[in-house]
Amino acid sequence: MLRLSKKLLFALEAVVDVAYHAGHRPVRSSDISDRQGIPRRYLEQVLQELVHEGILAGQRGPRGGYRLARDGASITLGQIIRIVRRLEGLSEPAAEPGGSRLGTLVVRPIWHEMQEEMMVRLDRLTVAELCQRARALGVETS
Repeated sequence: MLRLSKKLLFALEAVVDVAYHAGHRPVRSSDISDRQGIPRRYLEQVLQELVHEGILAGQRGPRGGYRLARDGASITLGQIIRIVRRLEGLSEPAAEPGGSRLGTLVVRPIWHEMQEEMMVRLDRLTVAELCQRARALGVETS
């Protein structure tokens, strides 16, 4: 089943932060770290992977930082989750060989179905929608 690790939570928060606070300038990682309370050692690794995977675009230099690499309406939470799970190298216990016949034929397939249903929903939820939720809740942009 999908596990909400710190790295996954940080990645989701960082991408939404970039989308929400993007303006004329890129969003600095130090600002993301301060606003979200994400340790920089975790943040930089995740941000670089998200750049590599085409979710974010990085800009170097004194006015550098991060922007979304494409429109937030085309970036889903499911995409971000898959990237971070690959980065973490997590195995899925329900997919491991072995176990009883009851577990293999009845219990594990339920977990797979639930995971699939959750990922379908997360593939429909976009970064732009999370930014809309933040605006509706009055989250400050500065």
